[in-house]
Amino acid sequence: MGKGNSVDLRKGRFSQEQHVYLVTFVTHKRQTWFDRFELGREVVGVLNHELLEATTLSFVVMPDHVHWLVQLEQKPLSHVVHSVKSISAHLINNRIGRRGRFWQDGYHDRCVRDENELLNMARYIILNPVRAGLVKSIREYPLWDAVWV
Repeated sequence: MGKGNSVDLRKGRFSQEQHVYLVTFVTHKRQTWFDRFELGREVVGVLNHELLEATTLSFVVMPDHVHWLVQLEQKPLSHVVHSVKSISAHLINNRIGRRGRFWQDGYHDRCVRDENELLNMARYIILNPVRAGLVKSIREYPLWDAVWV
């Protein structure tokens, strides 16, 4: 696959209203921007913004990527993810006085099939910083949340 493979992955795919998706997106060149708490908080603010017309169920902002469990309302997943990436890139680039790409093209998504899978995905998201060795307990990590907590 060539450079445009993230677009190829989207071909023939669709998202459904009211469904829940696990979405992962990565910073450009996997730069660890979110080692800086204030930059991670910019992403958190966008993930929780009501204008997205989607409901954030759980997320974790890792140093170079984001895992997000989101329930769609009326807009398709591609539109919602594009909005998050575009708005957060603009806010962060303005904050640090830079221009250029902030996020890597595309994203990975997986539709949640049932309640059991939903809870397993939420646990996976929340424990990511522990598995990565960033903290010993999720309570020590500041850039995560879940509606169940």
